[in-house]
Amino acid sequence: MDPKDKKTQYGLENATDVPASHEDYSLEEILAEFGGSLEQMLLKGAKTPPEEDVPPLPPDQAQPPPQPVSPEAQPLPPERKPPQPEPVPPPPPEETPPSKEPPLPAEESTPEEEPRLEDILADPSLKEPAAPTIEMDILDMALPKAPRPVSLEDMVGSTVSSVIEETAAEPLLPPRRRGLFSRKPLEETEQLYGPPEPQPEPDPEPIGPEPELFREAAECRADFHRRRRVLPAAAIAALVPTALLALERFGVAVPGWSGDPRRQTYLLLACLAVTALLCRHVFVKAAKLLARGRCTGELLISLSALVSAADCVCRLMETQRTDAMPYAAVSCLGLVFALWACARESGGMYDTFRSASLDDDPPYLVTDTPQGACKQRGAVHGFYTAAVRDSGAVLWQAAFLPLVLAASAVFAGLSSLGQGRGDDFFLNWSAILAAGAAFSLPLGWGLAYGNLARHLQKAGCAVAGWSGAERISRRRKMILTDADLFPPGTIQLGGVKVFGETLPAAISYAASMARAAGSGLERLFDELLRSELGSYEEVSGFAFYEEGGWSGIIRGESILMGTASFMRKMDVRLPGDINLKTGLFLSVDRHLIAVFAVKYNASENVDFALRMMARSRVCPILAARDPNIVPELLRRKFHKGVKVEFPSLTVRVALSEAEKDRGLPRALIFREGLLPYAETVVGSRRMCRAVRRSAVFSLLGSAAGTLLAFYLVFLQQYALLTPLALELFLLLWTLPVLLMVDWAGRY
Repeated sequence: MDPKDKKTQYGLENATDVPASHEDYSLEEILAEFGGSLEQMLLKGAKTPPEEDVPPLPPDQAQPPPQPVSPEAQPLPPERKPPQPEPVPPPPPEETPPSKEPPLPAEESTPEEEPRLEDILADPSLKEPAAPTIEMDILDMALPKAPRPVSLEDMVGSTVSSVIEETAAEPLLPPRRRGLFSRKPLEETEQLYGPPEPQPEPDPEPIGPEPELFREAAECRADFHRRRRVLPAAAIAALVPTALLALERFGVAVPGWSGDPRRQTYLLLACLAVTALLCRHVFVKAAKLLARGRCTGELLISLSALVSAADCVCRLMETQRTDAMPYAAVSCLGLVFALWACARESGGMYDTFRSASLDDDPPYLVTDTPQGACKQRGAVHGFYTAAVRDSGAVLWQAAFLPLVLAASAVFAGLSSLGQGRGDDFFLNWSAILAAGAAFSLPLGWGLAYGNLARHLQKAGCAVAGWSGAERISRRRKMILTDADLFPPGTIQLGGVKVFGETLPAAISYAASMARAAGSGLERLFDELLRSELGSYEEVSGFAFYEEGGWSGIIRGESILMGTASFMRKMDVRLPGDINLKTGLFLSVDRHLIAVFAVKYNASENVDFALRMMARSRVCPILAARDPNIVPELLRRKFHKGVKVEFPSLTVRVALSEAEKDRGLPRALIFREGLLPYAETVVGSRRMCRAVRRSAVFSLLGSAAGTLLAFYLVFLQQYALLTPLALELFLLLWTLPVLLMVDWAGRY
């Protein structure tokens, strides 16, 4: 028999020669293969006629249909035509799974329900000689009656119900970890973050008790006059021993001084006492700063005077002290320089508080913003607190001078007690301490602030001490608006041309738009509106444009106002005979109705202020709302070298809004225009720079003097370290500081 006929005989016409290990089976095939009996396995070889050939059973012979068989089962032989099965809904989950039911009894089976084994074997188509071994194997098998087949839906339903029951009975346990290559479905693990939380606003600066500024001005004025009045007498008392030492150095014999050490000591001690009495304000200031934990130059100079006085007393006691001239003359000059700095500082505070007390609500104040200095409107509350804060020089000295003071005491002990010369302790300490207490230490801040305050007082301004000056000049930038560059009176109207509209209506629209924009043109159109007896209109939906214009809605009409380029970009037709570089065009519903010829005049004060800012490297930030005020216009109206920072439209509008804020006052301005504003910021920057440089130079001089004096006294080279030589050394370190301080007030 042909192999193809054998496959057809046993229902294997769909079989292939692929090995069993390479075949894929579905879940339904596996359940149909192992969920039925031998009879069902044999039924696979039978063929079922088409559905239309199967006759329906009579109603009286109808039996409950069996459960549906897997769709992969083969049809029955043609001789036996079983009834067409009808779909039965699956049992509910609480029923017992059908797979666990006992097999049906044999007597309940009928030929119509299920074919018998004898009938199948009696089929002549199965008695072919091609499969004798299969028939013998089938006959030898004695298997029980096949159970009722189970469908896939029944098995899934029973499995789910059993799992639900077991899960409800068992306690909940944490899920087991799954491996890296698990077939568990992926889960969404991405976290969707919300908008960032707003950063907390910085804590406001503490404001202490604010006394009345005119009373503080009166006290500072009294201190200034007291210190300035005694300064000439203190300088004369301090220069007496210096003059005698200079005469002796050049070989001039002075009666009562030359050749008599005891008289020299008495005279030095008397001059030191008189100078200290006249310069008592230095001791008072040093004590106040020391009570606040500040070791400054005034403290070192005061201690130097006291140690020099102790050295004079030791020389008068005729001990084994080395016969060297005391350094009282150096201490006297140090007290005079410190008193000079105190007097100038008091004068600066007097000028500052006198200007600030003119008005409790000054026209303008200067405050600091993240972009730079900004001129705003506000009150003077907080100005006194900022003005009395410690300067940068005091803070730097408080960090460095304690080391100098400690080093001077240690070096004095090493050069005297360490060498067995205990009687020279005050001599060595006075020399080292006088060299470390440089004359320039108190001058850096006192003279610089006094010069700046005096200059600003004449200009109608006041700066709140070091704190205010440092804050407004930190970023070296100034925010300038329309009114700063073109103050009132510098913007004029050259002419008006109207197209298809009345003049009062056009001016009313233009004035309303300028007022909504808050630009410098508001004053110009306000005067024009008053002259035409017009009124303002309500503007809604106002917006700025980067191209140089504004838009709004007035009485339901779309209004555009701006430069010629802005109108062309907004598809507004312009006449060809109009060529205005600084003109303003007005349109209603994209139809031109008016043209305004605006003329901008340069002010000499503004030009001088821009030049001064350029020399001091202070960059102006242009925050104008007028579409015509751009860097090109400034270069045409002012000097060509003017450089401004021109940010985007959003930033410009935000910076111009900063003028309406009310920050802490760092400086006060009582005059209009850009010049007082620029003088305040530029002067503050130059003053802070001078104070920093002088502080660094003074500290270097203090360190150099301390080390040099220790080296000489350790070698007992008092002939090289004379009081006159030490004064000359300290004066040379003071000269650059005086030049730096003087440059701070020249701008």
